[in-house]
Amino acid sequence: MRIGLIAPPWIPVPPPAYGGTEVVIGNLARGLLALGHDVRLFTVGESTCPVPRQWLFSSPVEPMGAPAAEAAHALAAYEALADADIIHDHTDLGPRLAGRRGITRPPVVTTIHARVTPQSRRLLAETARYAAIVAISHAHARSFAGIPVAAVIHHGIDLDVYTPGPGLGGYVLFIGRMSADKGVHHAMRAARRAGWPLIISAKMREPAERAYFEEQVRPLLRPGDARPAEQPLAARLALLRNAVALLNPITWPEPFGLVMAEALACATPVLAFPNGAAPEIIDHGRTGYLCQGEEDMTAALADVHRIDRPDCRAAAERRFSLARMAADYERLYRAVLARPGQLTPRRAEASAR
Repeated sequence: MRIGLIAPPWIPVPPPAYGGTEVVIGNLARGLLALGHDVRLFTVGESTCPVPRQWLFSSPVEPMGAPAAEAAHALAAYEALADADIIHDHTDLGPRLAGRRGITRPPVVTTIHARVTPQSRRLLAETARYAAIVAISHAHARSFAGIPVAAVIHHGIDLDVYTPGPGLGGYVLFIGRMSADKGVHHAMRAARRAGWPLIISAKMREPAERAYFEEQVRPLLRPGDARPAEQPLAARLALLRNAVALLNPITWPEPFGLVMAEALACATPVLAFPNGAAPEIIDHGRTGYLCQGEEDMTAALADVHRIDRPDCRAAAERRFSLARMAADYERLYRAVLARPGQLTPRRAEASAR
């Protein structure tokens, strides 16, 4: 198949630092290439993903989310990929914009990476008129409230990059955005009560992220504690491999949670609040613990030694590999091409399992 992938214009693929969606797109591009497909990626010029690339903007667009820039990027992408057999669009505006303008195009699949809210459902319903929609977890799909979902496909990671480690660093770890939704303050309090040092690798660029740090995180730091910092990939990998556990006390219905799969691939147990897709990623008592609050997380840290690290790695190999994700999408593409405009949610979901 000739497959055209469209990435958002905000971050290169793969991302130089934080960027979950862009990690997934890069992994998918390489996975589809390994399956023998002709893959092209429409992205920004600074991307380095090892497939043929095209772009309108040479550098990432700022500010992130600017609708005019996204519209220009998406229109250029659909024009550049018009000869593909199928387009897989990861932007928000692209499917609606191309559909409403009546652009002649191949069939479109779109993966929804963001949380679906009552406010966004109206736009999502419009998207469903022009594209086969993919949700990234079953919890995510349930939030669509009747909008057709062509498939539920979990993200996959590069298991040759995220390799198992011994977990002998003597610390627990938090990785994510500096945000109340991600629950850094919960992780700090749970780790302190359990007597574990906590290392925080956090994106902290936006005004809201800095404000949250100043208001809720900085007051919890003790003299001598390292200031949270965003780490490059090599440093994050070392931290994950040597952590006793990853703490992920999310306080919102996160659609997936890539860092949890990355931790499991590094053989590191995950302790998380049971929101969003966490129960689909963590096998309670086997690859980590689903904790009902800070006190429960503190108690679970006393039992984390009971988790067999090889079981964590085995779960990642079985369920969250790059190859599995690419194969799931390949099946969906073939189903869409076989029944253009007629793919039912039930048939598509079955094809992607």
